[in-house]
This record gives sequence, C-alpha cells and structure tokens, in this order.
Amino acid sequence: MTKISSLFLGVLILILTSCSNTEQADLIVHNAKIYTVNDLFDIAEAMVISDGKIIDIGPEHEIRNKYHAKKTIDAKKQAIYPGFIDAHCHFVGYALNLKTVNLVGTKSFDEVLNRTIDFSKNNNDEWIVGRGWDQNDWEIKEFPSREKLDSLFPTQPVFLTRIDGHSAIANGEALRRANITSKTKINGGAIIAYNTESKQNQTLNFSATEQASDNQSQLTGVVIDNAVDLINKVIPQPNLKYLETALLEAQHKLFEAGITTVDDAGLSKDTIDLIDRLQQENKLKMKVYAMISGNQNMLNHYLEKGPYKTDRLSVNSFKFYADGALGSRGACLLEPYTDIIESEHHGLLISEADFFNKYAPLLYEKGFQMNTHCIGDSANRLILDVYARTLKGVNDKRWRIEHAQVIHPTDFEKFKTYTIIPSIQPTHATSDMYWAKDRLGEHRVKGAYAYKDLLNQNGIVALGTDFPVEDISPIKTFYAAVARKDASGQPKDGYQMENALTKKEALKGMTIWAALSNFEENEKGSLEIGKAADFVILNNDIMTTNEENILDVKVVQTFINGEDVFSLKK
Repeated sequence: MTKISSLFLGVLILILTSCSNTEQADLIVHNAKIYTVNDLFDIAEAMVISDGKIIDIGPEHEIRNKYHAKKTIDAKKQAIYPGFIDAHCHFVGYALNLKTVNLVGTKSFDEVLNRTIDFSKNNNDEWIVGRGWDQNDWEIKEFPSREKLDSLFPTQPVFLTRIDGHSAIANGEALRRANITSKTKINGGAIIAYNTESKQNQTLNFSATEQASDNQSQLTGVVIDNAVDLINKVIPQPNLKYLETALLEAQHKLFEAGITTVDDAGLSKDTIDLIDRLQQENKLKMKVYAMISGNQNMLNHYLEKGPYKTDRLSVNSFKFYADGALGSRGACLLEPYTDIIESEHHGLLISEADFFNKYAPLLYEKGFQMNTHCIGDSANRLILDVYARTLKGVNDKRWRIEHAQVIHPTDFEKFKTYTIIPSIQPTHATSDMYWAKDRLGEHRVKGAYAYKDLLNQNGIVALGTDFPVEDISPIKTFYAAVARKDASGQPKDGYQMENALTKKEALKGMTIWAALSNFEENEKGSLEIGKAADFVILNNDIMTTNEENILDVKVVQTFINGEDVFSLKK
C-alpha cells in the first residue's frame, strides 16, 4: 500500500470513528444568540432537539462536535427566545371574529355603519355580527344609538360588539329576537335607554330600564355586560366544522406573531373537546391553556370530572367575571366615575359576592385554579378578599387576578400575602391612557396599570394581550411594557413610567412567568434540557435594540415541539 493510500485510509477511519462517536438528533440550531431565560438568564449559541424536546444546549463548538442531526439550522447570529405565551387572550373568539365585521380602528359611528354595509354585501348569514368599535376613539365620545342601524337593516338582526366585549349595540330586530323591551331588567348588566322628551345623554342613564315606561323612553340598542348575553344567546352558534376552519386559520396568524401557547380565558366544554380532538389529530398545533367558563353548567361538569392534561392542552382553571370594562363604564369602582357629572355611578358587579364565596372553596378542594376578571378597584378588592378567605396565607395554588387594572393602594399587599398572580396586559395601559384619568381622576389613576407595583409583590407577572380586545402581537406587548407608549410612539416620555417593566422582566412575563402561572414551568417557558422545543427566531434582538426599533422587529421562524410551524417568506 502506498503512503498516499495509507494516509487516505487513516483519514477515512478517523472520519468514520468521529461520526460513530457523535450522538444522533433530529435538529441542531446553531450560530445563534439563544436567550434561555433559565434561572441565570444564560445566553447560548446552539441547541439540540430530539422528539420535540431540547436534549442539549450550550456553546457552538461543543454542540457541533458532540451531535449529528438529520437537519441543521444556521441562525446567522439571530436572536432566539422561548416561544411566546399569551397569558390572557380569547383564541376562539379571535378565530370567529376573523369571519365577522372588523370594526377595529373606526373613527366614528358612521364608519362603523359603512363597514357593516360593505360586509353585508358579501355575506348571506341570518345575522350580521361584528366587533371592535370604541367610542373613546371618536370625536363624539358617547355610546351610539340604533336609529341609523334600524333604517339600514330594518329586518335583518345586527349586533356589533365594542372592542372590549363588555358592551354592544343592537338594532331593533336583534332586540326583538332577544325579547328585550324597555321593561326588561337584568342583574349584572344594563340596557341603555334615554328619555324621548329630554334626550338625556344615554351614557349616564344606567338605571333607565328600572324607570322606563313604554311611552317615555326608547332603547338606544346599547347593552352592557350581562345584557350582552341576552342577545348572544339567540344568535345561531357556528357548527363545529365552521369553528374548526376558523381555529386553523387563526393559529397561522398567531404562529406568524411568534405565539406558541395561548391562555384562552373562558371556554365551553364543546369547544374544549373540539380543541382536544384537533390537537390529537395533529391539525391544531397551538398549545392551549383552557380556562373553563365559570357558569353553572361548566362548574357542575368539571368539578365532578376534575382537571385534564395532555402535552398540548391543559384544563386546570376556571374563568370568572367580577365586573365589566372601564371603557364602557362597567368596571366596578369604590368611588364614582369622575367623568359623569352629578352621578353616583360606580359601575357594576357581574355576579354577587355570594357566588364567588360559594365556589372558591370548591375549586380549592378539587384542585382547580381560580382566575377572575377584575378591572375596577372595588371588584379587585372583592375578589382579593374572596381569595384570602380560601387561601388563608402563602400558598402554591397560583390563583390569578385577570387584568388587575385598578388597585386601591391598600390592596396591593394582598397579592403578596396570599401569593396571588397578576395576569396583566400592557397594551391596555397604552390604549386606555388617553381617557383613563377622566374616568378615574388624577389620584386614583396612579393605582391603575401599575405593573411594576404588582411585580414587586411576588416577583412575577404574567403578560398577555387580551386579543381580540388588543392586537395579537407579543412584540407590542413587550414594547408597551417597557416603553409605556402606543404604536405611534406616544406619549414621548412614556405613560406613568414608574410602572414600566425592564426588558428582562417583560421577556420573562411573556415566557417563563406565563408558564409558571399555568403550572407549566417544567415543560415550557425557557429553553432548557428536557423542555419542549418551543422557540421563536426574530430578525432583530428586542433585548438590545433601541426602543424605537422594537416595533419593526419581525418573526423569522416559529417552532413548536421542534416543528417549524411558521417561516417568514423572503
């Protein structure tokens, strides 16, 4: 054998020996800046994935020398983060809204009407349904009335929900089908009317239905909180095939935004079962933390059945509503609203205290998490005290206050005393900041959207968007949390900056803290060995880029369990 042949054979043996000594994997992602979001907040260069889980993570040369994979991804120095978890949203509602009138961003009621007319031209459904208007964005910042809707749609029912979902306007046909008249009364809600002689501002007259008579009042068509349900109940519900199509369309939009887990705040059994089936069929790849709607039927069923868990679905919590929304003046306040002259309007409770006091101990006993929508300081105090009576002190039940929007100064410490998690939505602050002080007054607004004060209680906040109330974008959540500005960069110096979060805190709130609020911190929320390979690659590093560049950051790829579920088209 020649010297050249011997040398070639030696090199070949060395290569074969080297390959045989490397461990096999499904995927290697390398040449990256990987934010692990582990306890030390380490940054790695490469990670290895097999069977949907991370099996190693560390320096580039160590990973490349130790492993060989079927597929490799060169991240080209781009930043990688754990998949974003939206800790409070309405995934199913968002999916259905994609097939209704989009009223987000309308600047007047006339624009609402025009969009509704355009939608009706290409829609043959029995009802016209839409969502997204906000009278606070209009020049005339008052609830609309139904006269123009009635003239445009005299026989077809129309129901247009406000952006927050806590109020809506219905035309006369929709009111008729729901059997709503000037004498209808509703607990935990309002049916707005005005006096036909004085034309009193309808936004003030929350008690109109208690005083109304057929010849003295007229329904404006505006309904609030529990009154919204009176109409929703008579709207034909979509069949399962329609909902399946809507969910699959919606999940793609969420993957495009880098979201890998959604906490859907309020679902029925039928919908939860559909999500479970679609996940088992590998059609719905989105991971779902399902909060069960806290109504009587759902409580009866799930308290007997108990929690349910798969690798993609967790059914471990109930969603309750204490009050409504600040934007529609349904949030329950300790003191009256300051923008209603000569009125003692405090908002309203959707359910009485006895209801919460009855079910809190039962949920505790059955091992369910209790998550309650609380906007006003009165609602927050009520539920914090309900929790306190059941939890008694420091605990690991992880009960949550959803929104925790307006907190009385003396109530912040209750989050710490009873280990209660604030589930907050930073873009609410930047959407509401233009009128929140009008509603609350200069002193009380300081306890609103107080995210840093809430974080200081237990060292954790879970961040979400509440979409479709707000945009689905986690990047906007991050920006609103740290800059306290809206998408136009206003206000210049930020809104109540004493309650801004750091970039590190905001990223944790969208990842590991959100996972912890779901009891899922051992399976997701950080990029560590043994956890699911849920991650997102961005085209710019939100942790280091200048504030003014954050909103321009795009998702390049999104992975769930190591599977590429979204790739940006060049």
